Amino acid sequence: MHGVTGADLDERTIVIHDAEGFAGMRKAGRLAAEVLDMLVPHVQPGVSTLALDALAYEFILARGAVPATIFYRGYSHSLCTSVNHVICHGIPSERPLREGDIVNIDVTVVVDGWHGDTSRMYYVGTPPLKARRLVDLTFECLWRGIEAARPGARLGDIGHAIQTHAEKNRCSVVRDFCGHGLGRRFHMAPNVVHAGRPGTGPELVPGMFFTIEPMLNLGRPESKILEDGWTAVTRDRSLSAQFEHSVGITEDGVEVFTLSPAGLDRPPYPV
Repeated sequence: MHGVTGADLDERTIVIHDAEGFAGMRKAGRLAAEVLDMLVPHVQPGVSTLALDALAYEFILARGAVPATIFYRGYSHSLCTSVNHVICHGIPSERPLREGDIVNIDVTVVVDGWHGDTSRMYYVGTPPLKARRLVDLTFECLWRGIEAARPGARLGDIGHAIQTHAEKNRCSVVRDFCGHGLGRRFHMAPNVVHAGRPGTGPELVPGMFFTIEPMLNLGRPESKILEDGWTAVTRDRSLSAQFEHSVGITEDGVEVFTLSPAGLDRPPYPV
């Protein structure tokens, strides 16, 4: 699960991890990415997000892991499935996906106590050009943020890299949700805000683990939460897109724990 509000995060000191932590996060991150790879051929018109959730649940359990989101603050699914104008935390349902939809699928798995957290956009059939451009831009912003993550940089450098690229291309960055530290806990310090000023915020040091997960809207950045208490949507009903990776700061750069083993990091995916 991604995009928690800043108030939800553990405010304690940022945890610095050792080689054991990197090894644990590689395993957890790989399995999370494999879940999203497995779902690629199933994201089709007429398939419900609830059916995708069931596939993910069985896949995760069969590999000796558990979904981190089940029973998390009352949540009861393995995935978050956010379609079209849903920004994040969309709840799987029986509503079938439709030709032209875009959907973010977010999964977090727990492997030997370590959390692998990632999300990816999918096309349902062939979406409109404006939707595909938004998805491409969001993927670019994710990687602008990742490339800014290195020892000696500041968290504000990540947000600045994302914000400037998004706004240069006339899209807005959601401020109401952010990335987060993770490891043996699902959500912990630091907050990773996807907009900001360079040179501000905590310094990045080797052993820090966190998610980078920009959410971009075609319209304005404001969101609202639906009556279910989870689903966040754009206030102006504009399309929204998101990508997420879990990363660790190394001695000389950044390691991405949740890269797709099959190379399926962005749509369109091979049929």
